[in-house]
Amino acid sequence: MFWVRLRSSVILMIITIATILLGGNVMFGVVLAISLIGTMELYRIMKVHSCMPGFLGYAAVILYDFLILFEKEEFRFELIIIFLLLLLLVYVVGFPKYTSEQITMVFFGLFYVGIMLSYLYRIRILADGAFLIWLVFIGSWGSDTCAYCAGLAFGKHKATPRLSPKKTIEGCVGGVMGAALLGLLYGSIFQGHMNAIHNPQIACMIMCGAASVISQIGDLAASAIKRNHEIKDYGRLIPGHGGILDRFDSVIVTAPIVYMLAVMMKI
Repeated sequence: MFWVRLRSSVILMIITIATILLGGNVMFGVVLAISLIGTMELYRIMKVHSCMPGFLGYAAVILYDFLILFEKEEFRFELIIIFLLLLLLVYVVGFPKYTSEQITMVFFGLFYVGIMLSYLYRIRILADGAFLIWLVFIGSWGSDTCAYCAGLAFGKHKATPRLSPKKTIEGCVGGVMGAALLGLLYGSIFQGHMNAIHNPQIACMIMCGAASVISQIGDLAASAIKRNHEIKDYGRLIPGHGGILDRFDSVIVTAPIVYMLAVMMKI
């Protein structure tokens, strides 16, 4: 299993690096594909992945991303309202075929997967976005590694014993501190390439530290959903890791935070 996970991690990292470096339409296409697969994994839990509510959800994710691509973001709110009204129409016309929980999950999926992941592309197209985008992964995957090492070395007090028994308070703190230090190091190395951000070293440290806190919440939230529905993994797309949501659960919530902090810091 270790070698399977390692092989998948290497392949995933290569794809991630290539996508980010290429940017543009390649970045847009990959983010859209990941969003659709992740949305399908979420809908599959409630058995709406291959019926009308699910199809409406996929269409909403696609349209939302294309509004960003064509710089028509002022219509995003209208899209969400129309999406909700169509879901309610399907719910009423098809009653009692679909439950309120299924319709709610479809609506939630647009926000949780589609909208949140779209911030990866939105960061990439910012000024200095080619460098800022890496902070998302430092604040999520880098944080995970630091938290694991800190928990292994110093972990004594359980953070969420009922939800994730292996996670410790020491590990969580180590994850935040480690991500912040990695952000500081990253900012020190690439500060000469970031011209649209004030004091790149401190800014990167703050963004990575904040992203780490949010990423750990996102990871636990994704685990809570799986426990509620008694499943081990969201999918099997990535051997040894599970599905898109299993691997990108922290990235989903980290991307919007990095984007918002970047904008606040005068990007």
